[in-house]
Amino acid sequence: MENTTEKTLGAAEPAELTEPIDSTETAELTETAKSMDMLKLMEQRHSVRRYSDKAIEPEKVQLLQAKIDWINAETGLVFKLFTEEPEAFKANKPSYGSFKGCRNYFALGGRKGDDEKVGYYGELLVLLAQELGLNTCWVALTFEKSVVKKVFEDGVILFDVIALGYGEDGGVPHRSKAPEKLSNVTEDSPEWFKRGVEAAALAPTAINQQKFFLELKDGGVKAKAFIGPCYKTDLGIVKYHFEMGAGREIKWL
Repeated sequence: MENTTEKTLGAAEPAELTEPIDSTETAELTETAKSMDMLKLMEQRHSVRRYSDKAIEPEKVQLLQAKIDWINAETGLVFKLFTEEPEAFKANKPSYGSFKGCRNYFALGGRKGDDEKVGYYGELLVLLAQELGLNTCWVALTFEKSVVKKVFEDGVILFDVIALGYGEDGGVPHRSKAPEKLSNVTEDSPEWFKRGVEAAALAPTAINQQKFFLELKDGGVKAKAFIGPCYKTDLGIVKYHFEMGAGREIKWL
């Protein structure tokens, strides 16, 4: 009779040892995978100004509120989420400026000098909303400020709001400047910097001005904003995109 026990034991013997796994290489592969997921999300996200009357599901509202609570606790910012509130964008009217039917929004409050931080963490919410299947649009002017400002205590500045909800469509891509116009990237730049610049080029900026420049220098990145509408807030948005695209912690110079 054939000895199946011996065969089974033999099959379980260790295989010949291969070269040890390079932990640095593994970390780089993980960074790349995460950043590619974020880049895909950024490519899918476009500004949307016309919304359907579909309500945001309670579980999604809870996730967004939990993230806002974390942001406020960690940063000192004063972000608020409003759902089914029609007054800020006059949702009951056929249209309001370029907006239609917007009943949900983030209100982004903070203190003097928080512009960049508002942009950074506001964009975190934008991409979380995109991941949840929701549409968004950064708004600095076309909303009823008096309606929104009254919910903030004295000393808190209302910087912007972000329209939120289910769009009538997914929006359209905006034109981006070439990477070489936005940074000092070259063919020889490290891959993480190239990915970061690619992500930064997808960042929403006021009137699509893209008034920023990213410079790789001494292992860190110097981000410069040029004067224009909301340019400080835009720089925060750009930095968030860059970090997520690079897939690593960045030393900002």
